[in-house]
Amino acid sequence: MSGSDPGGAGTRAAAAAAPAAPLRERRLALYVLCIGMLMIVLDVTIVNVALPAIQEDLHFSNSSLAWVVNAYLIAFGGLLLLAGRVGDLVGRRRVFLAGVALFTCASLLCGLAQSSTWLVTARFVQGVGGAMTSAVILGMIVTMFPEPREQAKAIGVFAFVASAGGSVGLVAGGVLTQSINWHWIFFVNLPIGVATMLAARRLVPDPPGIGLREGADVPGALLITSALMLGVYTIVDPAAKDGWGAGTTLLLGACSLGLLAAFFVREARARSPLMPLRIFRSRPIVAANAIQILSVAGMFGMFFLGALYLRRVLGYDALHIGLAFLPATIGMGTLSIGYSDRIFMALGPRRTLLTGLTLILAGLAVFAVAPVHASYLTRVAPSLLLLGLGAGTAFPALMNVAMTGATQQDAGLASGLVNTTAQVGGALGLAVLATLAASHSKALKASGHSTASALTSGYHLAFWVAAALVGCALVVVLTAIDAGRPAQAHDEQPQAEGAVTVELHERDAAAEGRAAA
Repeated sequence: MSGSDPGGAGTRAAAAAAPAAPLRERRLALYVLCIGMLMIVLDVTIVNVALPAIQEDLHFSNSSLAWVVNAYLIAFGGLLLLAGRVGDLVGRRRVFLAGVALFTCASLLCGLAQSSTWLVTARFVQGVGGAMTSAVILGMIVTMFPEPREQAKAIGVFAFVASAGGSVGLVAGGVLTQSINWHWIFFVNLPIGVATMLAARRLVPDPPGIGLREGADVPGALLITSALMLGVYTIVDPAAKDGWGAGTTLLLGACSLGLLAAFFVREARARSPLMPLRIFRSRPIVAANAIQILSVAGMFGMFFLGALYLRRVLGYDALHIGLAFLPATIGMGTLSIGYSDRIFMALGPRRTLLTGLTLILAGLAVFAVAPVHASYLTRVAPSLLLLGLGAGTAFPALMNVAMTGATQQDAGLASGLVNTTAQVGGALGLAVLATLAASHSKALKASGHSTASALTSGYHLAFWVAAALVGCALVVVLTAIDAGRPAQAHDEQPQAEGAVTVELHERDAAAEGRAAA
């Protein structure tokens, strides 16, 4: 972070000089990181399934029950950016291990909870651990896989876990809650967390951070964390309860924006800023995060409201809802893991994103015209399959674009930023779409429509708005993403980085030769 190395060339040269692990070892490290990410993603949806049982057992009121989710989201969304930058400074593996340890311990406390206050407090701590764990993973992946094709493939695996893990959580939550009790949705994290920590210490590389030679930007850290936490709180509580035009919503939203503005002023003047503003001079990073907010807002709201449609209109229980989303999960997995790297390398970032987002838009449109009692096989499943194929194509490409624009010393910050925009986009999208659907359904019921018809029409409106958000993301792709091949960005790197790629290929070939022997 020193002024003598603003572009990170010295950091890259140092990375080039360091010995690179064989491909097999790096892939094992990738799987460990993805297991850690899966634990975080599962927790979000697995808890939603168990909320009725938690409410009954711990005597939550209807209004206070939302804090089982909100406490986690506020800590998680508020600390992603800070955790990513701390990883750059002190070492990403160190932050990852600390996050997994904190998340695992908080999961134990959640499972042992005997009161509502106990559970909400433990969920906040769990959100802190989740932010620390997930914020640095992408930064570690792009430094472990510098060669374009291998990097695209690794990010595809990560994107599948991050996108499709929620569907697995719906199934797992239904099974655990119905067969044992809700406490086990938290206890299940304990063996996963311990195994992840042990494997990460052995397999995940531990390059040093860029250090704190010029001191830590404590005021900047306090400003950005306060701004994001207050912003997430405003979305999930007063905006959801009282509406976007309520005085409390407007006041807290203005305070959040004021803190964010103060943060940028601080970063422009700080000698050692927490978030160097040079990162926003990268067109790919800015464009990727704008696309992320718009597309995730549409997708996240659709999955939430789609689950409500299956439950309230079609009468599915929790387990069947999880199984119903399998076409989306299978579509994401097939493309993210098997083909996303080939598609990205063959088509380039712009055409890959256009293809994926168009499939997502088509899936939303199909869902938006489904009748009240739609057939799952002819209406719901095709929509979910289109959404899964679109997400499996677009989101790995989006992460590739976002991380390609970052220097090595800013990889953790870029990783935290792309995670933050996903969380903020998801929270905003859910709040806006759920409010639109609820108000439209309420008006229709008041005018004499049946409950099922009113609910379906409300969901249709939300799905069309979600499709419009994805359409806006398509406009950003057309105007801000270059059509060139992804390798072009890497071709401009110093020769030292080229030496890393050559060395990686030589080591991989040697390792494969030894394995064959």
